[in-house]
Amino acid sequence: MTDAQLHSVEVDGQTVAYRQAGEGAALVLLHGFLCDSRCWRHQLSHLSDQFRVVAWDAPGAGSSSDPPDTFTTANYAHCLAGFLDAIGIERAHVLGLSWGGILAQEFYRLHAKRFHSLILADTYAGWRGSLPEMVWKERLAACLQDASGPPEALVAKFLPGLFTDAAPQHLREEISAIVSEFHPIGFRLMSLSSAEVDTTGLLPSIDVATMVLWGDDDRRSPLHVAEQIHAAIPGAELAIIPNAGHLSNMEQPVVFNGHVRRFCLSA
Repeated sequence: MTDAQLHSVEVDGQTVAYRQAGEGAALVLLHGFLCDSRCWRHQLSHLSDQFRVVAWDAPGAGSSSDPPDTFTTANYAHCLAGFLDAIGIERAHVLGLSWGGILAQEFYRLHAKRFHSLILADTYAGWRGSLPEMVWKERLAACLQDASGPPEALVAKFLPGLFTDAAPQHLREEISAIVSEFHPIGFRLMSLSSAEVDTTGLLPSIDVATMVLWGDDDRRSPLHVAEQIHAAIPGAELAIIPNAGHLSNMEQPVVFNGHVRRFCLSA
């Protein structure tokens, strides 16, 4: 799936798996729920010529261990800090997509000095902060129910909303293989995290170079969410990726990587 070798470290009793490639300024990639570090293979391959690219498997995802069922967004953020300590990264460009973007915002709230820059891709100010109440409550209830169901049902339900209609079959097969290996507890915890967080009060206080990066056909987090987040963060840049859905990094990797490279080099 990716040429970047899988490694792991122990962080406060958690086994955290990760992939990394390249040298230079650190670029830390935070995946969404139902995903793991394999979703970043194009970034690991093509941005590692100028950056030390690191993609973790959050606790409860990929090859990482499952956290306690009391794990909160703040616990994830503190675990991320411990993970970066363990692999020797003090400051980084932090890129979070979907739930990873929610985590990136919470990480900024708690550890702002660890950022060179922030990239929020196809994410939310928490579901509570970006979606109507009825929508996020229904989404949460559905996710909690789906977490105990069979993988093939979850793939069939989520796949249509992740890409544009034009996405090639090999891409659909790639993400289907990743989603089918989801951790039920991790999916539950990341769903709860997504729903419980509201960062609208935090966004105006973000004082680091920030780019809001979005697929123009994102059906899970529509473009108006990007516009709201962009308007709330002082001095933020908004970059729209044509012909891309929610997983814009996978569907249009060349354009996605181009924006990330340009932004990080100038931040």
